[in-house]
Amino acid sequence: MSRTFPTLDDVALISALTAPRGPFRRADVVAETGSTNVDLAAAAVADPAAWPDLSVLAANSQVAGKGRLDRTWEVPAGAAMISSVLFRPSDAAAHPGAPAFDPAGHAWLSVVAGIALCQAVAAGTGARAVLKWPNDVLLNGRKLAGILAQLVAPGAGRAGAAVVVGVGVNISQQRAELPVETATSLELETGAVVDRNVLLPAYLVRLAGLYRGLVAVGGDVLRPLAGGESIHAMASALMSTLGTDVRAELPGGRMLYGTAVGIGAAGELQLRDAGGVLHAVSAGDVVHLRRTGYDGGVGYA
Repeated sequence: MSRTFPTLDDVALISALTAPRGPFRRADVVAETGSTNVDLAAAAVADPAAWPDLSVLAANSQVAGKGRLDRTWEVPAGAAMISSVLFRPSDAAAHPGAPAFDPAGHAWLSVVAGIALCQAVAAGTGARAVLKWPNDVLLNGRKLAGILAQLVAPGAGRAGAAVVVGVGVNISQQRAELPVETATSLELETGAVVDRNVLLPAYLVRLAGLYRGLVAVGGDVLRPLAGGESIHAMASALMSTLGTDVRAELPGGRMLYGTAVGIGAAGELQLRDAGGVLHAVSAGDVVHLRRTGYDGGVGYA
């Protein structure tokens, strides 16, 4: 027997997210979409004036979600928390007085989303979610959420480049409803029924705050935000990949084994192989390995 879940309260969510209560300049909530990222990116290109910096699109159900490497992501209606946010960090009208935004900061917007989600999960459930490079959020070693960022209309118009960051969080799925053994949901891990109408604005408001802090320092992830740590420091503290032995599956089918030792200023993962050589991995999948799970780190294979 299939389960049903409470739908998103669009009126309450829009009120919580937009002025005068919230930081977003536009918020839309739809019953169903193919992909919030696809829809928001297309809208941002077609009518930039209607979709300003800090616009958000949330959906109760997503039937053709996209992940990295063109992977699809589908969930039962109401069982996941799905949203995409449009950022225009170089829009001077949206950020009067802010310094020029370093384009390298674009690559960090998905990480900022991951930080905000980890904070919201901790505040709402007490569970400690962590980041897995480059774009996953884990809970108890299993994938809780995926994040996908895409650059749209690069450099176009007075507002400069726009970036759409989508996040899909498994909320209520049971084990049989998850696509792979390594995935999980908040309900499975915490035993609690999580209300998306509470968690979604908690996540999005945190995301907007971190984003505005990053804009205020010109997109420099190494500079501390006002009254706090830098984005780089926050991410490093949450990054479960650091300090572990990993296999990086690189474009072209190459494999690189080593120990993840840091994150570079451009968001790349820094790996040290068995010979002591430091490698920068900017694209690819990373698999966490047990100490006995590989042959000691032979570099490229």
